[in-house]
Amino acid sequence: MTTTPVWSVDPRTGKQREQVAVEATSREVAEAVRAAHAARAPLADAAVRAAFLRTAAALLDEAAAHVIEAADAETALGPGRLTGELARTTGQLRAFADAVDEGAYLDIRIDRADPSLSPPRPELRRYKVPLGVVAVYAASNFPLAFSVPGGDTASALAAGCPVVVKAHPDHPATSELCASLLRRAAAAVGLPAEVVSVVHGFDAGLELIRHPLVAAAGFTGSIRGGRALFDAAAARPVPIPFHGELGSLNPVVVTPAAAAERAEEIGAGLAGSVTLGVGQFCVKPGLVLVPEGAAGDRLTAALTKALGETEPGVLLDHRMRENFVSGVRERAGLPGVDAPVTPGSGGEHTVGAGYLTVSAGDLLGGGAHDLLLEECFGPVTVVVRYADQGEAGAVLGRLPGNLSATLQLSAAETEGAPGPAAELIGQVTELAGRIVVNGWPTGVAVAPAQHHGGPYPAATSHSTSVGGTAIERWLRPVAYQSVPDSLLPAELREANPLGLPRRVTGV
Repeated sequence: MTTTPVWSVDPRTGKQREQVAVEATSREVAEAVRAAHAARAPLADAAVRAAFLRTAAALLDEAAAHVIEAADAETALGPGRLTGELARTTGQLRAFADAVDEGAYLDIRIDRADPSLSPPRPELRRYKVPLGVVAVYAASNFPLAFSVPGGDTASALAAGCPVVVKAHPDHPATSELCASLLRRAAAAVGLPAEVVSVVHGFDAGLELIRHPLVAAAGFTGSIRGGRALFDAAAARPVPIPFHGELGSLNPVVVTPAAAAERAEEIGAGLAGSVTLGVGQFCVKPGLVLVPEGAAGDRLTAALTKALGETEPGVLLDHRMRENFVSGVRERAGLPGVDAPVTPGSGGEHTVGAGYLTVSAGDLLGGGAHDLLLEECFGPVTVVVRYADQGEAGAVLGRLPGNLSATLQLSAAETEGAPGPAAELIGQVTELAGRIVVNGWPTGVAVAPAQHHGGPYPAATSHSTSVGGTAIERWLRPVAYQSVPDSLLPAELREANPLGLPRRVTGV
């Protein structure tokens, strides 16, 4: 039988570091899924699940130096960035353990029988149960927080769903290391190691989404790859939920008043957001509406200065580097598009940051300029100069769905009576899952009120992949009507033996 090796590659040199694994065969994928399916019963104990998540976080923290070294060698993201990402990852694991302990995610609702109603109401008790095995497709740009030990895995395990992760080819060694730590954590609390498995290979990813025992999937990546998996999930004999994060422009609107008030500050802040992580954040601002005139010119001058002083950086792999260089070249060659700071190749293994400019009129002309409305992964943004709010609104009306939308407003616009700023809030709310005012979208806080998703193609569902409510993706509701108390799940019994929060007849 022919095996295809899986190599760890150094993006700083393009050279292979070590063979980590071999690509999984269809038989091996099926074995991983069946083993995960068999681990559902042991994972059903909420106290054990919470202990598992906390133990996993502790083991990742103990191995921090090794994990960060491995991830940096494969991604070139740097120890500083990866230290923060690891803290975010272990924080997520502990937060979901707390959510399991609390139990509110079960959304327990009890309605007492009331024969006086018309029609009469029977006794009803409702809660949520885990879907089953979840397939997780790891992200390239977050080797920890959106990969093997990341939010999809943590939330699925918290829901009681075993996980099979399709590792990303950009960081296979990091994936194997993190998987080994999660499996050690499982064994430490008495769970089968198979509650978490990792497979490698493009074909393995397709086999995984098609396996009949896989009940749901989570994905973070490109529109092309995500849509192919989304379609495969829908085409199964029994379709399954596919929660995909696919791509986003993350528009920014700078009002004339904001530009007049703090043009230089906004220009410098924009440069920092565009170049954070070498422009490889899913919420990087990729399209910025800047007013025409002197204040807008001051903003772009500050942006030019800041980007011009930015050192070239290494992207996650050479394929992404080639796509970035060619994508920028194609966009820069469009009529009416200028490059005040030319983004593109910064050397054999690096890229330079920059930005493109175009008038709103040219962009609204459509045709080839529609390319500017597609995400370009890397340290580049498109500045669109607009004449008035009507023109800015017309550009926003052309945009697809986004993870975020940002408004840069003046002090008067944030403190005064509702007016044009409120209209902008309303317009971008239709476009995005998170609205930011006078900040930058890069940096997604892990918090109960967070939403990381948005209208298609930002996401394929209305769920979030960040924050406490991410657990809801892996659960389904079940109602029990007139079922004797002794036959009910413990979570729904009258005496509430688990001490869970519940809503009883609306209270």
